[in-house]
Amino acid sequence: MTDAALHVHRYGDPAGSPVVLLHGVSGHGARWRRTAERYLPGRMVLAPDLRGHGRSTYEPPWTVERHVADVLSVLDADGIEQADLVGHSFGGMVAVHLARTARRRVRRLVLLDPATGLVPADAAAEARSWMAPVSFADTAQARAALAARWPDAPGEAVDDEVADHLVFGPDGRLRWRFEPAAIVTAYSEMARPHLTPPPGLPTHLVIAAKADFVRPEFVADCRTALGPGLALSEIDAGHMLYTDRLEETGTLLASWLGG
Repeated sequence: MTDAALHVHRYGDPAGSPVVLLHGVSGHGARWRRTAERYLPGRMVLAPDLRGHGRSTYEPPWTVERHVADVLSVLDADGIEQADLVGHSFGGMVAVHLARTARRRVRRLVLLDPATGLVPADAAAEARSWMAPVSFADTAQARAALAARWPDAPGEAVDDEVADHLVFGPDGRLRWRFEPAAIVTAYSEMARPHLTPPPGLPTHLVIAAKADFVRPEFVADCRTALGPGLALSEIDAGHMLYTDRLEETGTLLASWLGG
C-alpha cells in the first residue's frame, strides 16, 4: 500500500523509468504481472488495483474523477512527476481522463481496447448482469467458469486469476475480489460521451479486432485531436488483449514506450 487509497502491485526495476498500468472492470493490477516481468523488466512498473477492486478500498464514490484522483495520489506518494500510462478497457477511459486532468504527468499514453462512449443500452445491460455476482463452491468450479469466459486465454493466465483474485464471502463461498456496485457504476461511466486524449500527447490506440468496444467515432475524433501524434494498431484478439495475446501486446508496449 501507499499513502493513497490504492493497493499497488510493483514490478521491474525501482530505478527505472516509471510506467503505470490500469486494468479494466472486475480486474486487478496483478493481471499485468506477466506483461511487466517479460516485456518491461527495466521499467519501474506500478499496477494499482482500482477503487472497488482487488485489495484496494471499496469505499465510494466510484466515478472516473475519483479513479483519476486515486491514481494521481499513487504518483504523488511515490514522488513520480511523470510516467508512461497504459489503460485497458475501463482503465483506458480512466487513463484518458487522467491525461486531460494532469497532462504534464503523462509522457506517453497507450489505450488497449478502451471502453468509452459505449452505447447506453449496451452499458445498461452489462451493468445489470453484474448486479448478482456468481459464487463458487471451490476453486475448481471457479476455474472452469473463468476458462469458459476466457476461451482464448492461456492456462497460466487462468491459473493466476484463480490464485490472485478469489476471496471467501461470509457464506463460505468463493467470489471474485471486487465490489459489484463499483462495476455497475463503471458501466454507467463508460456510457458517458467519449473524450479524446489531449492534443500533443503521443498516444497509441490498440484495437481488439474481435471485440466491439472501440467506436469508429472515437477513432475519428482521436485522429482529429492528435494528428500525427496518434499511432493506431489492431490485434486479432478479443477484448482481453494482454492475457489472450501476451507476446504481441507486450512486444508492442515495450517497443512503443521505449521510443
